[in-house]
Amino acid sequence: MSLIRIIVSAIYVVAQVFLARPSLVEGRQARNLLVGQTSGHHHDSELPRFAEEIQNVTVSVGRDALLACVVDNLRHYKVAWVRVDTQTILSIHQNVITQNPRITLSYNDHRSWYLHIKEVQEVDRGWYMCQVNTDPMKSRQGYVQVVVPPSIITKETSTDMVVREASNVTLTCKATGYPEPYVMWRREDGKNINYNGESVNVVDGEVLHIVKISRLHMGAYLCIASNGVPPSVSKRVSLRVQFPPMLSIPNQLEGAYIGQDVTLECHTEAYPNSINYWTTERGDMIVSGNSVSGDKYEAVATDSGYNKYMMLKIRNVGPKDFGSYKCVAQNSLGGTDGVIKLDEIPAPSTTSTTQPPYYATSAHKNGRNSNKKSRQRPIDYEVEEWRNPDYDRDYGPASMRPPGDLPDIQSPGVSHRARLVLHLSSSLLSLLLPAIRR
Repeated sequence: MSLIRIIVSAIYVVAQVFLARPSLVEGRQARNLLVGQTSGHHHDSELPRFAEEIQNVTVSVGRDALLACVVDNLRHYKVAWVRVDTQTILSIHQNVITQNPRITLSYNDHRSWYLHIKEVQEVDRGWYMCQVNTDPMKSRQGYVQVVVPPSIITKETSTDMVVREASNVTLTCKATGYPEPYVMWRREDGKNINYNGESVNVVDGEVLHIVKISRLHMGAYLCIASNGVPPSVSKRVSLRVQFPPMLSIPNQLEGAYIGQDVTLECHTEAYPNSINYWTTERGDMIVSGNSVSGDKYEAVATDSGYNKYMMLKIRNVGPKDFGSYKCVAQNSLGGTDGVIKLDEIPAPSTTSTTQPPYYATSAHKNGRNSNKKSRQRPIDYEVEEWRNPDYDRDYGPASMRPPGDLPDIQSPGVSHRARLVLHLSSSLLSLLLPAIRR
């Protein structure tokens, strides 16, 4: 390493001497470029000084980076850019020394000196120094941070898997990037994962290990890698769980009357997807077309993941249709079936035996409401009326009516209770009048 430093310093001296040749008058100053001017004395106010610190730069790989070095009072001194970790001279004053074609130099008014790095790579990460050849040398440093968005290492990441139920499964995801990516697993459909006895939405880490996997774990999983450098990336892994068919029947006994349409239902679960069909009591397979009008049977199956809903519609049930029907499901791992019995029930009667509701006749006032429909009143106000043209409701026989000075019980000013009292009084009076007249 010491030998490399000596060689680099020698190149630096030769380059500075070469750049100082244009003027013989300034030859001595050029020869003293690296060590400063040894003859004479200078005040600090006359020496170059850095106007500001070199700002650190963070750039994504593939983008361009720019480092700025601003020097006041530079005068006849020279500025150089050096890669610190490799001690590589990149530029001296207005000339680029490095052979790296991605590095260029620009300057402005002999004060601002810019180092350009095009299409930054990870090897460009490190410290860079701006030097001024005073005696002693003055310098400032700036850091180029090269960040790399995450990427998933395909050959080290799990692919789609098909496993048997109750087995143990391990999904692995490897990612690279700078800074080191954070990796997590979650379901594509957003549902929680039953993981180590807990229901969680996200599993942190590169490894997703599931013990005794069940059909509830079936689905697509996303491995997501992120490190704060956009964009985040993900890998989709499909996980399929194999198990033989299972069957459930909501109603094992159904009833129907002659001429009725009836529907039988059956639910199955299986993976790989099962072959499902219906059979009659005699074992004949029931086949239906595309719901053609007039067909005796209509069999429909609806899939939802590993679930399947089966429906058998029997139109215009006849005597021969009663009996047992079998729902069958089979896949490569096995098969199962369930029986539904269809019994005959009496047809509903067409004659209604419901008693009509009772509506009390409302009392009329002076005949003004005689054309209005009767309305139902609260039960404690209902009074059944007996109609007789020769008998007055309030006073008995027409010939026995009292003088007209009695109040009209139909008058709006008379309450219901008072009307009952007057009615009883008039009835009693009609009984007593014949005896009085004798």
